[in-house]
Amino acid sequence: MTDRPISRPAAASALAIALAMVTACGAPDAPTQQTVTETSDASFSYFTYSGNDPVFDAPLEENQARNPILAGYYPDPSIVKVDTEYYLVNSSFTHFPGIPIFRSQDLVNWTQIGNVIDRPDMLDFSGLTVSRGVFAPTIEFHDGLFYVINTCVDCGGNFIVTARDPAGPWSDPQWLPHVGGIDPSLFFDEDGKVYILNNDAPEGEPLYEGHRAIWIREIDAETFEPIGEAVVAVNGGVDLSQQPVWIEGPHLYKVNGTYYLSAAEGGTGPQHSQVVLMADSPMGPFTPHPDNPVLTQRDLPEDRPNPITSVGHVDFTQDDDGNWWAVFLGTRPYQGNEYNTGRETFLMPVTWENGAPRITEPGEVMSYVVERPALPAQSPGPLPLTGNFTYTDEFDEAALPMHWLMVRTPSEQWYRLGEGNLFLSPDAEPIGTAGQPNFLGRRQQHTNAEAVTEVSFTARAPGAEAGIAAFQNDAAYYTLGASVDADGTPVVRLRKRFGDDMPETGEVVAEVPAASGNGEPLKLKIVARGPELDFYQSGTEGNWQSVALEQDGTILSTDKAGGFVGTLFGVYAQNGSSD
Repeated sequence: MTDRPISRPAAASALAIALAMVTACGAPDAPTQQTVTETSDASFSYFTYSGNDPVFDAPLEENQARNPILAGYYPDPSIVKVDTEYYLVNSSFTHFPGIPIFRSQDLVNWTQIGNVIDRPDMLDFSGLTVSRGVFAPTIEFHDGLFYVINTCVDCGGNFIVTARDPAGPWSDPQWLPHVGGIDPSLFFDEDGKVYILNNDAPEGEPLYEGHRAIWIREIDAETFEPIGEAVVAVNGGVDLSQQPVWIEGPHLYKVNGTYYLSAAEGGTGPQHSQVVLMADSPMGPFTPHPDNPVLTQRDLPEDRPNPITSVGHVDFTQDDDGNWWAVFLGTRPYQGNEYNTGRETFLMPVTWENGAPRITEPGEVMSYVVERPALPAQSPGPLPLTGNFTYTDEFDEAALPMHWLMVRTPSEQWYRLGEGNLFLSPDAEPIGTAGQPNFLGRRQQHTNAEAVTEVSFTARAPGAEAGIAAFQNDAAYYTLGASVDADGTPVVRLRKRFGDDMPETGEVVAEVPAASGNGEPLKLKIVARGPELDFYQSGTEGNWQSVALEQDGTILSTDKAGGFVGTLFGVYAQNGSSD
């Protein structure tokens, strides 16, 4: 990252595209979209997602809430309190719109109010794999202005965007060429000085694989230019002799005159943890607290029931009564280290022991139920974000809801909303390419989940398909689509791709006669049962027919598919090659 050229926003010629796509991403006051597609578009009348995990069935007391507070692929949370409101952001990698932002008054019920990266000309994700792009953002507030500092990995480096209203609009990125590495954060000190912390390579040659450092530098509060030299705040981790790996996600806090540097250590997997170091000055030197780590689950038996694992990447906040709370990522594997729901956002109370914040005691097993903050309770937002639920997108609004995502930044408009339907043009790139496939998805938030849609699509060739998909990345997905065979007979085709050595369009797992005629409404369903996936079709009468059962869902797990994202359930349309 340090030596990469700085990527600048797209030229003004892209403005028309940017304005059109803003509407599709749910931004306010955007111009009305124009229809640019033909009658061969695939039409989707609704999309229903439902989830039912036994861990969410436990009854709650009045003073309790469920964990995770944001279920599904919402990793690397950062939080800031402004008056009585809390704002939280998450990583989104190369999904667009990017960096979802949420608001809450009780730390339990959250409502998405926008996406920080909501204009195509803000960042360019072209050609990047799904798990590159924007990593671990930090949100701060100072003197009436919201700040998000972040990294665009392989697409520009570190940058800052600002906004008066956290719902947007956010400014164009201001690039920080003097800050290398990833995971930058901001700290505004009481004396008016401002600092940036970030993960980067250590001084000299790394001593071992995963040897990283946390750097800190003072910057100008107005220009963000550096003041003086950056220094190493943490070399490797708490104890360099133990060869700690992947120190990252730093945040700096000042409590009773002491500076606390909190960072993740051990990598964002089963060995993940959170550590704390202290200093009398923001520039250090920092001394590790003797009771580290302050959060981990790595010291617990792997065979414990309903484990929560990989916890770390903490950010702290305080409520009005002075109580401390931590938001952090964790995972819910269904077996081993396999999970399809991605890294999720959890909440826990913080105690102060021996002069340092503590989230879990050594050997403490995290629960799916957490103490509710003693804050005025608010109603859940319009989109369920935890617990068991069923939610249907009717596609009857002027813009696509904020929780829908596409893969990479759009360069053209290939979908529209109208007449209570979502229309997709099949002329975009197919799923499996490194471009932008004509796919729109929402997060899988449960181990046991269903996704159902109804599609009308007239296939003009065997390679033309439209339907439903379970997508983790370009090389790990399933598609279930309406198409025709070589004779023009309507069929439903299940494709699977796992690995770059397979064709981009995947391999055909099953092909069966369609329950509806070509161009007629057809219902398609995916059922996730932990490591297995079932695929179904139905005509309008609603009698479900199996297409393929007990398919390998583990290929969509982070453990097998790789990267840092979770699975998306969604809809697609494509003109692929004939099989």
